[in-house]
Amino acid sequence: MSIGGVRPAVEAMPVYRPGKAAEQAEAEHGITDAIKLASNENPYPPVPSVVSAIAQAATGVNRYCDHLAVDLRTAIGELVGFDLDHVAVGCGSVGLLQQLCLAYLDPGDQALYPWRSFEAYPVNVQMMGAESVQVPLVNHEFDLDAVTAAITSKTKIIMLATPNNPTGTALTVDAMRSMMGSVPDDVIVLIDEAYREFLDPGFGNPVELIADHPNVVVSRTFSKAYGLAGVRVGYLVAKPEVVDQVNKVLAPFAVNGLAQAAAMAALDARDEYEPLLQNIRDERARVVASLTEQGWDLPDAQANFVYLATGERTTDLYVEIEKRGVVTRPFAGEGIRVTIGTPEENDRFLRTLADVG
Repeated sequence: MSIGGVRPAVEAMPVYRPGKAAEQAEAEHGITDAIKLASNENPYPPVPSVVSAIAQAATGVNRYCDHLAVDLRTAIGELVGFDLDHVAVGCGSVGLLQQLCLAYLDPGDQALYPWRSFEAYPVNVQMMGAESVQVPLVNHEFDLDAVTAAITSKTKIIMLATPNNPTGTALTVDAMRSMMGSVPDDVIVLIDEAYREFLDPGFGNPVELIADHPNVVVSRTFSKAYGLAGVRVGYLVAKPEVVDQVNKVLAPFAVNGLAQAAAMAALDARDEYEPLLQNIRDERARVVASLTEQGWDLPDAQANFVYLATGERTTDLYVEIEKRGVVTRPFAGEGIRVTIGTPEENDRFLRTLADVG
């Protein structure tokens, strides 16, 4: 019996697993000089102007920040072409996912999403006592016809991570627009774009769908492209009616003052970030080419990671790679996700995989 009578839905929840730290791998295997390629972090620190903004904001942390981050939401709105009433902010895009579930899911409702995808989806659905309906990927990509075929009268939210985590495959706006014709107007469609900035050209901007489809919600984050994973800030673009409900369940001051200052500065420094993002995209292409030469058949990599479909070999291969100081993210019985790091880190991963693969 649980202490305090914990809710059955919570007791049955899967636990979200963060990527293993390099220090933990060193302790487990008795090694030194491990590198972490497990959490899709940006290998480069924020640009100097962002670091300065965080330092300046730190002098005022004795005061509460703006709970609804009006200045930041206004700046984001200017970026995406909407006013601030169409923008919500949260503690990373995963915080906004939780807010969306809090606002729209009741026990007995269903949330529908392709699988495998972001591990926080089943956690947050189960937290509400709702049911996850998982639609299998086909060749590591979403089958949108199967997604819409799985909609029932209980479906409240559809979650689409594009690029998908962990496979890295992405959807075009045209494909999503076509899908929306088969989605009831009362079903929220979350388009989770945590890795948007790493996309190749030609996929389009799903924010455009909101004008014709008021049930579309687009979420993004400053964690990946802007190197702000440690301060936690993301945003959501939707119709004001959705934003109002999401804001109701925002924990007070969840997007803290340092996070708001960092995000504002990052928006001002987008031109400074672009060379760093291009470095990551170029390194991704180089890693994909090297892995292909090694004989790996990879899904289309559109994020800042690659995915190795290792099947039953996954656990053994992951452990052997980690014993040699390269920490990756395994999905038992399925595959291994490897973040694109610095050129030196990527070289080390490629050499290690060649040695053990």
